[in-house]
Amino acid sequence: MSGSSPVDGLEARPTPAPSAASRRRPAWHPATVAAVAQETPNARRIVLDVPTWPGNDPGQHLDLRLTAEDGYQASRSYSIASAGEGTRVVLAVDRVEGGEVSPFLVDAIEVGDGLDVHGPLGGWFVWRPGRSDRPVQLIAGGSGIVPLLPMVTAHAAADDPVPFRLLAATRTPEDDFFVEELDAALRSPAPLEVTHVYSRRAPEGSGMPVGRLTRDGLERAVFPPEVGALVYVCGSTPFVEQVLRWLGELGHDVSDVRAERFGGAG
Repeated sequence: MSGSSPVDGLEARPTPAPSAASRRRPAWHPATVAAVAQETPNARRIVLDVPTWPGNDPGQHLDLRLTAEDGYQASRSYSIASAGEGTRVVLAVDRVEGGEVSPFLVDAIEVGDGLDVHGPLGGWFVWRPGRSDRPVQLIAGGSGIVPLLPMVTAHAAADDPVPFRLLAATRTPEDDFFVEELDAALRSPAPLEVTHVYSRRAPEGSGMPVGRLTRDGLERAVFPPEVGALVYVCGSTPFVEQVLRWLGELGHDVSDVRAERFGGAG
């Protein structure tokens, strides 16, 4: 774990009126690939230039549509790894073997390529600075960290005093997403703790235990139920369902947990 998380002593503050950002209407927008970079051995970061993009809140997603030369179209939903009012939209796409869209995005798409995006979408799986004094617990399985990163970066950029914790489960350190962004957030004054769980190999010399996330490991890493944290969970369907079961067994109100699952065709 890194950083500190002072749960007690936060002063209540009024909830701001809904912002223009919370009233954005989804629409289709033409986009151009502005930059690409390898994020993990199996995932690629893709930066899109979307001149008509209205901005988005941390945690939202979009639909991405590719059109072939013969007119064939394929669409998939992807979480957005960026937030704010800008017209640059960041995605981090994990390759789904046998998929139709993700292999192209990870292996073949190039700077200058055009596509269409529909969004911003989703209002439940969202966190905005200054809207609540509840501590925030983020739990990610693999690429499930994508919609959680903008919450972390928005929290850091706003120097928000709400305590944040992130639990990220991956196979190896090479499979960690957004290493530089998380390091920068940990250096900010905003309270943040990050716990990594590696199922196959931990960082060399770290002495960290290796293995899948367990209920005991989850209990050690997350805020206790009595804190009343707002919990966000994102990952594959089996990962999310297991985490929700464990949270319930540990006394958390799972009806208050915000969860997103991914899987199926990629």
